[in-house]
Amino acid sequence: MTGNDGLLKLLEVLNQLGIPYMLVDSYSSNYYEIPRSTKDADLVLQVEGDELARLADQLPEGLSFEAQSFFEMVTATRKELLHVEGTNFVIELFHLSSDSFDQARFERRVEAKVDDNKSVWFPTAEDVVIQKLRWSKDGGRGKDFDDAVSVLKIQKSLDFDYINHWCGIHETLPLFEKALAKAGRL
Repeated sequence: MTGNDGLLKLLEVLNQLGIPYMLVDSYSSNYYEIPRSTKDADLVLQVEGDELARLADQLPEGLSFEAQSFFEMVTATRKELLHVEGTNFVIELFHLSSDSFDQARFERRVEAKVDDNKSVWFPTAEDVVIQKLRWSKDGGRGKDFDDAVSVLKIQKSLDFDYINHWCGIHETLPLFEKALAKAGRL
């Protein structure tokens, strides 16, 4: 099984169990721009009560939880790690945080059909740009800025008022203007 196969099997289980989620970071960028390779997958889950235990009970063969959960410093939330047997591929499951932007992007997530018409939930293109600029500013990761530029180049219909609003709150307006210029959108 490849990492992508493991991810698709996990998404099927999440859909079957009715656990709300969205596929973020590289996979969401790839959905809206030119795909690039990645060695992991990141999901945001809205889990309550025993839902994580139900997920653990229903994990497909070849996927296993790390023994302990972690506290993620950037998002200030808990995360679980899943390993795909026989690969170095890791699936990170972030718990939905109380951050106002995280809540907003989760509420706005969109369903897409991929790989033989399977349902997958993604953040909107606008929310990918906003989050990538936020990570670029806070984490200094150049690839996040480049991903934001790529989404801006390819996605022609974007809600710039919405992006400006959140970039203003996150103090990333200068990065947004720089990304727009690099994308040829100014």
